[in-house]
Amino acid sequence: MDVEAFVSVHQPQWDRLARLTRRQRRLSGAEAEELVVLYQRVGTHLAALRAAGADPVSIGRLSGLIADARGAVTGAQAPVWRDISKYFLVSFPAALYASRRWWITIGVLFYLVAAWTAWRVLAHPEVIGSIATPDEVKQLVNHDFQSYYSDNPAQDFALRVWINNATISAAVLALGILLVPSVFVLWDNAMNLGLSAGLMIANDKGGLFFSLITPHGLLELTAVFIATAAGLRLGWSWVVPGPRTRMQALAQTGRATIGMAIGLAAVLLVTGLIEAFVTPFLPAPVRVTIGIVVELAFFTYVWTLGRRAYRHGDYGDIDEADATAPVSA
Repeated sequence: MDVEAFVSVHQPQWDRLARLTRRQRRLSGAEAEELVVLYQRVGTHLAALRAAGADPVSIGRLSGLIADARGAVTGAQAPVWRDISKYFLVSFPAALYASRRWWITIGVLFYLVAAWTAWRVLAHPEVIGSIATPDEVKQLVNHDFQSYYSDNPAQDFALRVWINNATISAAVLALGILLVPSVFVLWDNAMNLGLSAGLMIANDKGGLFFSLITPHGLLELTAVFIATAAGLRLGWSWVVPGPRTRMQALAQTGRATIGMAIGLAAVLLVTGLIEAFVTPFLPAPVRVTIGIVVELAFFTYVWTLGRRAYRHGDYGDIDEADATAPVSA
């Protein structure tokens, strides 16, 4: 089947179904009957597109339309808890798995930049002099870096960390549409991490550095990589929209991006709680172990639930319908 031709032929019916769904409370008798017919017909179209291997965004968009139309036809509303559980057990992990090549690549590049920055500090001590005075470096490595985690009440610190991390993630996600600014934000954070690592290691505080960063940092940085990837994919959909118009590509990818942001807020809440309640109070071996276990648990979550949902045709669109589409008798 020629997918592009199929979409072109049936797009008017999809648009009509969307208009009727939006006007569900003001439909005439004839329009209500038309809504039911189109709902069944578009369900058949969705099944045909899935069988033909159409692109995930088109399938997600049509699935969202079917979900909205189903509500208009049946008048039934799924419980909120069911929507939430479906999101975190299906849609969010599917979106993570679908974009895995983007955020894993970004993560590898981030750590390479951080490692290169730390190496420069260690291999060229004169670089330190251009960054801070000896007294400032001493204050950082002997006091400020460690006290950062314990100077404030844990609950206040957790909230502040969550807001800060969410702000960074939102920035790289929103700026992704422009491509370059998002990359610069991530580059700046990689340089700062590498600089801190270099200064701590150069002053024999490397063990302290990694024992404080690892518990929350592994998952926290992974969330930032995912946010950056989502933003860059949004920008790339504008540059290379494929068979869609640029506005269609931007709107469709934008829905999946918004859906990703919801889950990332929850992930960053977890990292904030670890940073506030684990890092300052538990022994180094215990907190490092917790950080590694949490990161491995996240990857397991993506590669089990996410891969299974992805293989069943869910790609993380926040309007994604149930996997089973209605078809006409």
